[in-house]
Amino acid sequence: MSDGRMRAAFFTETGPPEVIRSGFLPTPVPGPTEVLVRVEAAGLNPIDTYIRAGSVRFPLPIPYIPGCDLAGTVVATGPESVFKVGDRVWGSNQGLFGRQGTFAEYCAVDERWLYHIPAGVSAREAAAGALVGITAHLGLFLHGGLQAGETVFVNGGSGGVGSAVVQLAKATGAVVITTAGSPEKAELCRQSGADHVILYREQNIDHRFTEITAQTGPIHLWFETLRMPTLDRSIPLMAMRGRFIFMAGRDSRPEFPLGPFYVRDLRAIGFAMFNASATEQKRAAEYLNIMLADGRFKPSVSAEFSIENTAQAHLLQELKTVRNESSLHGKILILPEGT
Repeated sequence: MSDGRMRAAFFTETGPPEVIRSGFLPTPVPGPTEVLVRVEAAGLNPIDTYIRAGSVRFPLPIPYIPGCDLAGTVVATGPESVFKVGDRVWGSNQGLFGRQGTFAEYCAVDERWLYHIPAGVSAREAAAGALVGITAHLGLFLHGGLQAGETVFVNGGSGGVGSAVVQLAKATGAVVITTAGSPEKAELCRQSGADHVILYREQNIDHRFTEITAQTGPIHLWFETLRMPTLDRSIPLMAMRGRFIFMAGRDSRPEFPLGPFYVRDLRAIGFAMFNASATEQKRAAEYLNIMLADGRFKPSVSAEFSIENTAQAHLLQELKTVRNESSLHGKILILPEGT
């Protein structure tokens, strides 16, 4: 930072992963409500690839640094900041609404979107759990109204959001059902707290749902992480006044069986994490910090890339999220200091 420049990943036009370059950009100067964070780990999320591809449109500064999540150390603050130099912090909601992102050595972040890292928690863990943890909390509690003793189903319990949903729901006292693509991933789901895991590639899904709900009773909260939901299968499994939570599938146009839906007094709720207010996200972050500190929330990391290899990281995320061609089960991180 001594010469006023920092290494960063950036692009000047949207397109495939190859549009991402790496090089030196001016180190940001924090504004009156911002602090400057030396980034130690930054999480890659599907939204980052959608913005880069141009399928999700936000106003983008040029050049634009992608990335929503970060964890690191405060190196500069304003005179009235609640943070001080040396504080370890994590945050999300960067790279959106005209803000620069986190795939850089330094990031200037508005204090509203920053939270202290609990003692004993690594920067990697904090960055890996940022967006996915806040998303899971918002969906389960702000939008889903989850109560102890209810039954929750989440598709893909070893994925980023799915794993967070499993852990937060179980900590609340819910019965948790999920799916996995292999016995190895099923074991990861059980380690996260899932009570029942359906191996969707090996088992008859409808038969397994019948077996499981005969034990648990119907599902109160269905947290859908897949881009193409199958509502004809889902709706008959729901309890009266059950809730569907939708947070993916921007281009999805599923058939909607209206009759079975309304006669059960069901509710369907869609949300995007980045629409939540700073207060709502802070409430989620404070809850996550408690679980990070006592070990009940353990975000997993499966791949790490340097800033120079951010394009490869984006490609891997697309293989996982869009093409369903990757067996990756944890988060992808960008590490400014290298892997």
